[in-house]
Amino acid sequence: MRVTVIGGGILGTAHAVEAVRRGHRVVQLEREPEARGATVRNFGLVWVSGRSTSELETTLRSRELWEKLGVDVPGVGFRPSGSITLLRTPGELAVAEEMSARSDADVRGFTLLEPDAVRAHNPALRGRFLAGLHCARDAAVESRQALPAIRDHLRGSGRYTFHANTEARAVEGGTVRDDSDRRHEGDVVLVCAGAAHGGLVREIAGELPVRRVRLQMMQTEPLGEPFPTAIADGDSFRYYPGFAGPSLEALRRNESQHDIADRHHMQLLCVQRLHGGLTIGDTHEYEQPFPFDVQEEPYAYLTEVVEELLGRPLPPVSRRWAGVYSQCVDPHQLVCRTSPDDGVWVITGPGGRGMTLGPALAEQTADLIGL
Repeated sequence: MRVTVIGGGILGTAHAVEAVRRGHRVVQLEREPEARGATVRNFGLVWVSGRSTSELETTLRSRELWEKLGVDVPGVGFRPSGSITLLRTPGELAVAEEMSARSDADVRGFTLLEPDAVRAHNPALRGRFLAGLHCARDAAVESRQALPAIRDHLRGSGRYTFHANTEARAVEGGTVRDDSDRRHEGDVVLVCAGAAHGGLVREIAGELPVRRVRLQMMQTEPLGEPFPTAIADGDSFRYYPGFAGPSLEALRRNESQHDIADRHHMQLLCVQRLHGGLTIGDTHEYEQPFPFDVQEEPYAYLTEVVEELLGRPLPPVSRRWAGVYSQCVDPHQLVCRTSPDDGVWVITGPGGRGMTLGPALAEQTADLIGL
């Protein structure tokens, strides 16, 4: 079949990978020279630990697909680094104890570690914490280099073409017309336009059950030492649905979140890039219109938290940025998929799970539409 993918981000590229893998010919259109949205403004984490029970099977499948892709395409930088959620209060420790005792703890790769065991996994953590919840299943990829590497790999199939600086303007059946008035004929059109909910997406699918979410992040100069695992703080318990339970309810009742973290809907996530710097975040903002500038307050707070856990000052911050992603608001769906016309599908709304779930969502789409 001839498959046209609109959107060059992780979701569109994952769908291109899956279609090529199944023997089809793919044309992918991206309106920018490269994907510039949430795909490259994230941690590159393949995050198993906090996923809800309903998401867990898909998440584990996606991690498996990322690992296979990492073998075929070393440039994606896949590494099974795991993560440690560092616990600084009795309430957070209680949540971790509950999680490590659950029936699915082995499936998620959970182990509760004493401080010395935490440092054995990640010797850079020389600061203050009570314990750590280790998740052996978490992994990381290099978000800024993964997609170019994947595209180079797909070109080797002889059945893949990528058009940069090419904006889709209209979809008529299986034909996509771009902003140079070229027509791309196909049997299936997959619209993976990220957080662009208006324009062509609205014309094709109308109003969808999705919202836009804005976040702030930063990256440091090289740390100067290995940082073998990703880390999170106890605020991630409040954010990810997989940690729901009696201990989390008690944590919410008895331990207030820091006012800055509460105000900016924050959690700490931190991962080392292959060049040695740390990517650190993040915040969540839901009310539009979003501001055009970034706020310093959450950056200062995140710096303080990371330095407390490291027991040392951070290297200088080299980059700060904001990003916007698309989140499906239907709690029963991982992503919003709709087919308003035969052969035309709109796929959007994986939320902050796009990098984690992209390969598995693409596999599900291909099964659904019979690719």
